[in-house]
Amino acid sequence: MIKKYVEENKERFLNELFELIRIPSISSKTENKDDMYKAAESVKKSLLDAGADKAEVLKTNGHPVVYGEKIINPALPTVLVYGHYDVQPAEPLNLWDSPPFEPEVRNGKIYARGADDDKGQMFMHVKAFELMMKTGTMATNIKFMIEGEEEIGSPSLEKFCRDNKELLKSDIILVSDTTMISMDIPSITVGLRGLSYLQVEVTGPNRDLHSGLYGGAVANPINVLAGMISKLTDENNHITIDGFYDDVQLVSDAERAEMAKAPFNLEAYKAAIDVKVVEGEKSYTTTERTGIRPSLDVCGIWGGYQGEGAKTVLPSKAYAKISMRLVPNQDSKTIDKLFEDYFKSLAPESVSVKVESLHGGQGYVSPIDTPAYKAASRAIEESFGKKPVPTRSGGSIPIISTFEEVLGVKSILLGFGLESDAIHSPNENYPLFNFYKGIETIPLFYKYYAEGMK
Repeated sequence: MIKKYVEENKERFLNELFELIRIPSISSKTENKDDMYKAAESVKKSLLDAGADKAEVLKTNGHPVVYGEKIINPALPTVLVYGHYDVQPAEPLNLWDSPPFEPEVRNGKIYARGADDDKGQMFMHVKAFELMMKTGTMATNIKFMIEGEEEIGSPSLEKFCRDNKELLKSDIILVSDTTMISMDIPSITVGLRGLSYLQVEVTGPNRDLHSGLYGGAVANPINVLAGMISKLTDENNHITIDGFYDDVQLVSDAERAEMAKAPFNLEAYKAAIDVKVVEGEKSYTTTERTGIRPSLDVCGIWGGYQGEGAKTVLPSKAYAKISMRLVPNQDSKTIDKLFEDYFKSLAPESVSVKVESLHGGQGYVSPIDTPAYKAASRAIEESFGKKPVPTRSGGSIPIISTFEEVLGVKSILLGFGLESDAIHSPNENYPLFNFYKGIETIPLFYKYYAEGMK
């Protein structure tokens, strides 16, 4: 019944997804504010069309949240579906093979910004809900909370959750915003890293100076910034910030051995991103470096003249954006302060330093012995013909830990993306197979979750 409904409606499903993708709902850009409301209204309509009792666009201190629900029996369990309709900026535009907000299918994949993250994955839940409504197979109550600020750290969502705890009351939160190892090796994400994301500003002279008249006599903020960044890690790629590892929970050798059983082809990994060697913290494997260990990376650096041709200036200021991925037990606010204190201590007297926290959040680990995890595992096994592997992701969804703190509910990360989907990058894509397979699998989760909660 499930496969038949998907097959009969697959072209409509795709066209409706394309309508949503065409809205450039970039949460980080003020010029796209109207697009955020347009996208929210589109999601609201899709929920009502699918069979929701009600759906509404609710204001927050930032971009709105779309809430919808279908309560078939208050005595049954309630699943809260979380997703987001906002997307990352599309730049650099010249690296896209097709316009980022004009989705098209090539080689069995949807190419567009938001194709995977998270419009494609979120929309699977809308269509799975429609499928269950049309086929009379809804096994639980369902609520939707689709936000518009995930890509900027969900700054308004914690307050929204605190203000609407009764409205959002549920037994489990279901999320599709993560990846699988592959379609041949299905997996369920059971761990996420936290995030501390900051911007630093290094200021030297009170104005840009002539590099001939002042070069060699006055500290260059770009040179100083580069030197300070180089001291944030040592020769073993160990982060040197005082106190950074104090709360890092070490994973046992036994658990590391279990993690190592998950299939991973290092040569294919390197080939996919065109690198000859991998680098990271000494004594850890590639999958451990992205799953159970924290990391520090410069995500952007700029200053001085960057236009065409030459301009011989010694800049007044230099900037960098620095991301630290954290593991469970590390507190992002604590790390922000440790970073600021340490980074300022690296600065010579010739410059001043400003550190600004942009956004962050805690890591998350989900147990694998709960009714919800078992339901997700059974659903994937039935749909894919293989039992899924539990994995820890190197990515972050900061709001997941907040859900547990504020709403008192665990989350299941039932993602269908792939590492090759190029999320946040030019030519983001999402295989059609994954999109349709997600719609087929999600109703099975509801079926087995309802059975497990009896």
